[in-house]
Amino acid sequence: MSSSRMLTAAEATALLGVKPATLYAYVSRGLIRSEAGPPGTRERRYHAGDIQGLLERQGLRRDPQQAVRQAAEGALDWGLPVLESVLTQISDGRLFYRGQDAVRLAERSAVEEVAALLWTGEPAGWARLSLRARLTRMPSAEAQTLLEALGVALVHAGAHDLMAQDVRPEALPAQAARVLSLLYAAAERQARVLPAPDLPLHARLARAWRLGAPEDDLLRRALVLLADHELNVSAFAARVAASGGASLHHTTLAALAALQGRSHGLAGVAAHDLLQKAMEGGAAQALRQALQERGHPPGFGHPLYGEGDPRARALLGALQLARPGAPVLRAVQDLTQQMRGETGEAPNVDLALAALMHLLRRPAEDAAALFALGRAPGWLAHASEARLSGHMIRPRAKYVGPVVD
Repeated sequence: MSSSRMLTAAEATALLGVKPATLYAYVSRGLIRSEAGPPGTRERRYHAGDIQGLLERQGLRRDPQQAVRQAAEGALDWGLPVLESVLTQISDGRLFYRGQDAVRLAERSAVEEVAALLWTGEPAGWARLSLRARLTRMPSAEAQTLLEALGVALVHAGAHDLMAQDVRPEALPAQAARVLSLLYAAAERQARVLPAPDLPLHARLARAWRLGAPEDDLLRRALVLLADHELNVSAFAARVAASGGASLHHTTLAALAALQGRSHGLAGVAAHDLLQKAMEGGAAQALRQALQERGHPPGFGHPLYGEGDPRARALLGALQLARPGAPVLRAVQDLTQQMRGETGEAPNVDLALAALMHLLRRPAEDAAALFALGRAPGWLAHASEARLSGHMIRPRAKYVGPVVD
């Protein structure tokens, strides 16, 4: 296949073995370049070289031995499984925590149970872990946002919590529980409500946000669905920090910093803005503006879910049952219909999270904060797994700069 050759949509989909909607999704994510077709037509042409590169990367995913042989040069390419883990599996459009379907867990499980499942393999293991976190000697400076409050709490506790440096393997679950409880206590402190360590975690957050039923259960569902997502950017940051011997407080801080990127945890903030504009001026105008500003509408498509993000379906379904006919959910439907016609991409969890924030009347930045609280159990699980492996994550660099004699 000549790398300079341009292919029709039929040729491209035949080579890739995908539906047209998936081809358009590859284009929207920048994996395949496209250009206008013959004059007078609305057809597009697709770069054969990009398709060849995508096929090669997919081949690596299907052939683990080939992946191992090429790991020295390609270990950090998107989607390549370079680290073994017992925590999370994404397969056939579904998400599993230690073999259990995350969507089903979101129907009935508490956040604590899912955290214990990730940390120990036993949902009931939380009963043996402490719910309490000390917030003594916290800095007096007030955090402006919840996301900032989480970072302040981790910095302070990482320096002053004596148990943070306990490196015994059997101590890791208790340390993880301590860090997770600290984050919810920081949310309570930032909201200026008294800590309630005896309440379930989702209820503590609902109380801090002054929410009642059924809003508190919507929070629980979202937190469970966000608990882990394999080797994403923030989880990988946690593993790298932990492999160097950092405490669980500081590995969580590393993950929290990595979360705050436009392509990761802040995508929910952008989706919040997209929904606001769709409610004010219509879906088509909102999408047009998002494309002009970002190159791709936030809240749609996911490389690991060709047929749609199951977390988004589950959370949006729960929102629809709780608040049928809400303006923001009509905006979600209008945006989804527009995107289906244009690229075939379905909503992802960022759009569902943004819709939840609108329903709860929370500011856009709380989408990122809720993402952080939800993902914290996974960060702690990845950090613990990395610590127990005994291996430092330290890739080599392939130098491509100038050589001076």
